[in-house]
Amino acid sequence: MELFVVIAIVIAAYMAWNIGANDVANSMADAVGSKALSIFWAVVLAGICNFCGAVLVGSHVTDTVRKGIIDTQAFAQDPHVLAHGMVCALLAAALWLNLASYLGMPVSTTHSIVGALVGFGILEAGLGYVHWGKLGQIVASWFISPLAGGVMAFLIFKLISRYILSAEKPAVAARKGVPVCVFFTFGILILAVIYKGLKNIHLDLDGPQALGLSALCGLLAAGVSVLLVKGNRGCNAEMPVEQQLSQVERIFAVLVIITSCTVAFAHGANDVANAIGPLAAIAEIVKTNSVPGQVSVSIWLLVLGGIGIAVGLATFGYRVMRVVGTKVTEITPSRGVAADLSGMITVLACSKMGLPISTTHTLVGAIIGVGLARGITAVDRKVVGSIFTSWFATVPIAAVLTVLLYLLGKWLLW
Repeated sequence: MELFVVIAIVIAAYMAWNIGANDVANSMADAVGSKALSIFWAVVLAGICNFCGAVLVGSHVTDTVRKGIIDTQAFAQDPHVLAHGMVCALLAAALWLNLASYLGMPVSTTHSIVGALVGFGILEAGLGYVHWGKLGQIVASWFISPLAGGVMAFLIFKLISRYILSAEKPAVAARKGVPVCVFFTFGILILAVIYKGLKNIHLDLDGPQALGLSALCGLLAAGVSVLLVKGNRGCNAEMPVEQQLSQVERIFAVLVIITSCTVAFAHGANDVANAIGPLAAIAEIVKTNSVPGQVSVSIWLLVLGGIGIAVGLATFGYRVMRVVGTKVTEITPSRGVAADLSGMITVLACSKMGLPISTTHTLVGAIIGVGLARGITAVDRKVVGSIFTSWFATVPIAAVLTVLLYLLGKWLLW
C-alpha cells in the first residue's frame, strides 16, 4: 500500500472521529438536555446506534466527490491532482470540525467537506468547474433547515402542551394523548429509517407500502403504550398536578431516548460517507490512475468509519451535547420528543420534495422552536447567534483551509 494512501486513511479516520464528536453528538442532545439519559449512557447508546448504521447500512457505493460540487473532468489529464486535493479537503474539513466541536458548535459535516472541495476546485480548476447551483442549494439550506424544523417543533410542542401538559388532570389526558404521540413517533421513525437510514440496502418499497408498514408499526406501538400507561399506577389523577406532570414526563423520557437513538443510527448510515467516500475515491485514483465516477466501498472502510465516529463521540462529543441540549433552551422529555419528531418529519418532507436540508441544522432549529413555544426569553439568543455564525462560516473557512493546506503540500511534498 502506497504511503499516500496510508496518510489518506489516517486523515479519513480523523475525519470520522470529528463526525462523531460533532454531528452524531448533537443527535443525542435532546436526551441529555432533558435528563432522560446521562452523557455516559448517551455516548454508549449513540455509539452503538451510529456504528450499526455506518457498518450495516452505510453506503457501499459513493460518488467520487461529495454532492457533485466540482466537475471532476477538469482533472482527467492528471487524476493525482484530484487525489491530493481530496486529501487536503478531508484534512481541512476535519480541522474545522475539530475546532467547532471544541467550541461546542454543531455544524454540518457535509457542508464542511463541500466547502473544502469548493476551495480546492476554484484553486486548481477555476470558477467554471464549480457547480454553483449545488452550492446555492447548500446556502439555501442554512435558512430552510432551521426554519422548517423550528416551525414544526413549535406546532408539535404546542399540541402536546395544550392537550396533555396543560390539561386539568394530566394523568387522564396522558392516557389518551400519549398513545397518539407514540403512534406518530414510531410511524415516522420507521418511515425515516426506510427512506433515510436503510436506503442503501434497497428495500424497494414504494410510497404506499412504506406508509402502510410505518402506520402498522405505529399502531402496534400505540397499542402497547395504551397498556403500559393504564398499568402505570404511579401516574393517576388523584395525585397533585405537579406529580402527575412529573410522571407524564417520565413516559416521554422513554420516547426521547428512542427518537434520539434513531437519529444517531441515521447519522451513522448517511454521514460515514463524508469520511469514507473521499478515501475510497483516493484509493481508486491511486490504483487506476483515472478519475472514477462512482467507487465501491469495502466493508473494512465502513468499519473504520464506524469506529472513528464512535470514538469521536465517546471522547469529545460531550461538548456539543452540552451546548445543544442545555444552553440553547431548557429541554424536558416532552420538548425533546417534539424536537426529534419535528426534525425527522422535516427532513423526510424536504427530502421528498427535493429541497436542500441539513439534519444538524434542522435539529438545532427544532430545539429553538421548542424554546420559542414558551416565549422568546426561553431561548438563549447569544448561544443561538454563535451557532448561526458557525454555520455561515463553515463553507468559507473549510475552503480557505483547503487552499492553504494544498499550497503547503504542493510546496513541500508534490
